[in-house]
Amino acid sequence: MTCPSLLRRTTLGGAHEAGSLVTTELQRVPELLGPLRARLHQDDGRAQFARYVVVGVVSSTLYAVLFIVLGGLGDQVANVVGAVASTLLANEMHRRLTFHAGARVSWFAAQWEGGGLAVIGLVATSLALAGVHDLVGDVGTVAQLCLIAAVTGAIGAIRFVALRSWVFTTAPHRD
Repeated sequence: MTCPSLLRRTTLGGAHEAGSLVTTELQRVPELLGPLRARLHQDDGRAQFARYVVVGVVSSTLYAVLFIVLGGLGDQVANVVGAVASTLLANEMHRRLTFHAGARVSWFAAQWEGGGLAVIGLVATSLALAGVHDLVGDVGTVAQLCLIAAVTGAIGAIRFVALRSWVFTTAPHRD
């Protein structure tokens, strides 16, 4: 037989029911995230790198979607189209969000200089795709995306330093 006290809702410290406690904690989320949000809006290297990683995830997601959708046209075509589209998006997001350079660096300068740096990544991913096909043969899309992610991650770390010190520097910029 079940004890009648087990059939009643329990309270935490007699103050809140379980549903009420969850609602109260969810209402505190903005308050709890406030310091994190403030920290990420700063312009030091760590905050910029955190924003750089977020932009990288967003633009890499676009790349992956295009690579999968356009895979029927061939790996290299899908790689180039995905790289160009994700680079355009990433350069603009880096200009506005990562480096807060929207007022001091023009869209064209960001695309030209940031895109020039991205060409290195495109060449590296193209060579990696060709190399894996030569060494292993035809591999699946997931394996190709993992290879591209590894190459892009390595190049991305170098690209962050170059973007921060050259393209989106706080020093006076030329257009």
